[in-house]
Amino acid sequence: MRQTKLKAVVVSAGLVIMMCSSAYADTLIVNANGYTIDRTSKLIQFDAMVFNDQGKVVVTGDGKKLRKKYASAKLIDLQGKTVLPGLIDAHGHVFELGIAASQLSLRASANLEQAQKAIAEYAQKYPQHQWILGGEWNQAIWKLGRFPNAAEIDAVLKDRPVWLRRVDGHAGWANSAAMKLAGISRDTPDPQGGKIERDANGNATGIFVDSAMSLVEKVLPAKNESEMRAALDAAMAQLRSVGLTSVHDAGVSKEDDHLFREYAKQEKLTTRVYGMISGVQGFFDEVAKSGPLNSFAEDKYALRAVKLYSDGALGSRGAALLAPYSDAPHTKGLLFVSNQEMQTMVDKAASRGYQVNVHAIGDAGNLQVINSLAALKGKNSATVLRHRIEHAQVLQLSDIPRLKMSHIIPSMQPTHATSDMNMAEDRVGKQRLEGAYAWRTFLKQGSRIACGSDFPIESPNPFWGIYSAVSRQDFDQKPEGGWHAEQAMTRLEAFRCFTLDAAYAANQENILGSLEKGKWADFIVLDQDIFKVPVKQIYQTQVLQTWQAGKQVYAK
Repeated sequence: MRQTKLKAVVVSAGLVIMMCSSAYADTLIVNANGYTIDRTSKLIQFDAMVFNDQGKVVVTGDGKKLRKKYASAKLIDLQGKTVLPGLIDAHGHVFELGIAASQLSLRASANLEQAQKAIAEYAQKYPQHQWILGGEWNQAIWKLGRFPNAAEIDAVLKDRPVWLRRVDGHAGWANSAAMKLAGISRDTPDPQGGKIERDANGNATGIFVDSAMSLVEKVLPAKNESEMRAALDAAMAQLRSVGLTSVHDAGVSKEDDHLFREYAKQEKLTTRVYGMISGVQGFFDEVAKSGPLNSFAEDKYALRAVKLYSDGALGSRGAALLAPYSDAPHTKGLLFVSNQEMQTMVDKAASRGYQVNVHAIGDAGNLQVINSLAALKGKNSATVLRHRIEHAQVLQLSDIPRLKMSHIIPSMQPTHATSDMNMAEDRVGKQRLEGAYAWRTFLKQGSRIACGSDFPIESPNPFWGIYSAVSRQDFDQKPEGGWHAEQAMTRLEAFRCFTLDAAYAANQENILGSLEKGKWADFIVLDQDIFKVPVKQIYQTQVLQTWQAGKQVYAK
């Protein structure tokens, strides 16, 4: 029965929503402290926004004028709260985020002794776990001057296998029980693109770098579908709570794809997912028969990119450098594949119409990827398909302009700089740092940076990323003035790289990334104005509401 009486409803975020029980075609938000961005990178403020029953933005502007024009619209009064377009994380790992929530984390361990205590306590708390899994350890913080070893886990737990990934995901730490189950012996060779750390006698110490991790991980118990659903549910809950309305998943398997499609159809994918297929074999060969999936279930899911790897990570010295590591002159890190093999993989994916996104950390890894992507021409080129380098972390200064010349997008993670600043100069020296984490250098030449976090390696909270991009400091505002502050972004640039430029990097700038007419009404409501609060407070921003396509999916 149609009723016209308006009533006030107080929601959990403490905001008042004026609702009408009748169904209106349009919804009008008023008294908003709204910000969006246009195609010229101009910041636009508004205090009112209209979206329709299709979940698309109709208009933003002046509340007094829009109240008159849309007098019959359902009214939402935000009482001056800040509104932004939904934020986009251009590089994360969705299922891994959900899985990590239930595993052992050593991120808070300040030293090896604390890590050992955490392992023992976790094992005691979960006696039913066949394996003790997790990680997020960082030997640089522990000031060991070396990697930890199997004996140091054995000292607190030796009756069950333990496998703990380093914080960057590019090295693993095993105990003796895990190595025994994996069949690791003194004679086990290093695989291509990987390294088994060994003692003076050639015995495995318990540390496996990059592709060598597969030697242990091949014997891990497989996750069943129930566990994968639980992981996806946990990840979605976390992502929407921090204001991420879209993420780019850097490594989608066949099993992941199945659940993403199912959740999208059932409207359970409360954060949109732009998928990158893991590699160009197996699942890629199967799914590529029908070509890239540009849009699925009203743009909730897409699968139109491929994720490849050139090298490892800086912290584990797996990143491939052109000259030896400054603190380990016996090694230059590892290229995962030869130049010809990389070119073959890039050609295969691009020839089938897929965007090619390649992980590259070291200057040698980045050079390999630049050469491969720059060799693509015509409809397969980065100009058309918008190929990306994921991380683009340490480059020769002479190679940075080549990304702009070849239209390659640098996909970068601001929190990596503030996490790595305690060891980066040790690894590569002062001179090579000039081309490292070089956001300002990229922006100055006109490159669009797509920002992300690489969650769960870093927190998915995009306000931590915006803070790192602007301050180049940790949460204690150290170092004073910022670490290589000459490479910092402005607030507008950081906002843009988590919105419109991240959307551009997924070929989605016409549907996402800003609150413009015809785009999806994906937006968030915040407890403070990130453009006005002191920089040191940006990371403390709390999301009060998250909306996807005009539907509220989260309230604090």
